[in-house]
Amino acid sequence: MRAIILQLRPKQWTKNLLVFAAPVFAEKFIDINAVVATILAFICFSLTASTVYILNDIMDVEKDRLHPEKSKRPIASGDLSIGMAKVLGVLLLSTALLVSYWVEPWFTVILVVYFIVNVFYSIQLKHVVIVDVMIIALGFVLRGFSGAVVIEVRMTSWFILCTMLLALFLALSKRRHELELFSGDKLRQRKVLEHYSTGLLDQMISIVTSATIMSYSLYTATTGPNTAMMWTIPFVIYGIFRYLYLVHMREGGGSPEKVLLDDKHILGTVLLFGLSVMIIKIYFH
Repeated sequence: MRAIILQLRPKQWTKNLLVFAAPVFAEKFIDINAVVATILAFICFSLTASTVYILNDIMDVEKDRLHPEKSKRPIASGDLSIGMAKVLGVLLLSTALLVSYWVEPWFTVILVVYFIVNVFYSIQLKHVVIVDVMIIALGFVLRGFSGAVVIEVRMTSWFILCTMLLALFLALSKRRHELELFSGDKLRQRKVLEHYSTGLLDQMISIVTSATIMSYSLYTATTGPNTAMMWTIPFVIYGIFRYLYLVHMREGGGSPEKVLLDDKHILGTVLLFGLSVMIIKIYFH
């Protein structure tokens, strides 16, 4: 049971909290029906994501056994057999699709698209330079889109753009961390890292960082009946700068969910940002 729980990677479910963004920004967080639908969406996305993790670990089992951290995963370490992992994956995906269809049929379509894209990612796209990080960003956009679909609200273009840019920032930071971690060790590093360099990734991160801050700032200044949301801009800037600090000075950034849970500054910033948004939506509507 412990091996199964570890294989689900519950810590990485923090990525799926993005489904709550739409209800918060759409001021639906006090609507009990919307909250229940979003919680179910979070669970369904988490189960689907865990299925993808199982698929990845089965396909990369030999490579993972050479990795200092990934070698401890249940499948790579042998604590969970590949046969049992396949059965678990089928059960998780079936449950997620059935529940999602009950919540909202279009949400099921999003989950299927997410799963298919990740299958292609696992097979080939993760080896294609630049496309690999864009696929990761697409996954975050689909998470945000799911939150809007289940509560039947329209996603703004600004929301999609900000989500995509922030996801690219995290994905590029992850690649930079991996490149530094396995510098010169082609046996253990991802194949796609052969096509990246620290300089290239730093330039890409710089571009995406600037675009993210500008996009979010323009969103808060132009969306809604007033500009009260602009008070949340400092949280976004500090959060991004803190993440860059961890990437460049603390050799972090390899796991965004680990950074969120382990770094008190990042966690505090995210919590204050979410609280500020809800207060502004309630009192400055």
